[in-house]
Amino acid sequence: MRIIAGTARSLPLKTVEGPDTRPTTDRIKETLFNILGSNVSGSVFLDLFAGSGSVGLEAVSRGALRAVFVDHSRRAVSCIRDNIEFTKFDLQCDVLCMDFMAGLKALEGQYVFDILFLDPPYGKGLSKQALMYLGTSSLCGENSIVIVEESIDFVTEDLEVDGFSVCRIKTYKSNQHIFLKKGESDGLVRKTS
Repeated sequence: MRIIAGTARSLPLKTVEGPDTRPTTDRIKETLFNILGSNVSGSVFLDLFAGSGSVGLEAVSRGALRAVFVDHSRRAVSCIRDNIEFTKFDLQCDVLCMDFMAGLKALEGQYVFDILFLDPPYGKGLSKQALMYLGTSSLCGENSIVIVEESIDFVTEDLEVDGFSVCRIKTYKSNQHIFLKKGESDGLVRKTS
């Protein structure tokens, strides 16, 4: 795994070993950031359920002003800190070692995120819990982009909670990225493979 583009391009990143993490592959990460495009530069980025931190670090490499990483695993947080130090992004990154909900509450009043990337363990309903909180939170502004990574068989309608609607779905072989925005849906959901 590596940084794909930007100021830290091609730098290798550590990953968290073990069955509890599924690092976002370089190919999927590249597609995600191609979709996000110019929205990344100058943004404040949240990497929730961060694992190795590769997605948030990619954002900083591509011009995000700040990335905040939240993960409950001490091993994951240690890996994130090592990757931040290796990429020399210390001044642009904050790391919280805590449960996702405690992390969101701790960040309240400190940030309004432009892009929020949620990569929870699949099939546990954690993305919906996070969205329900974010729907009334100051962490997510009117123009914020929320991306949820879930398994390929996840039913996207399960994410339509008060305050958010699905606006785009990008499917891969084994998973999908679901893009959400605040407010009501305009009825058009772009699905791409």
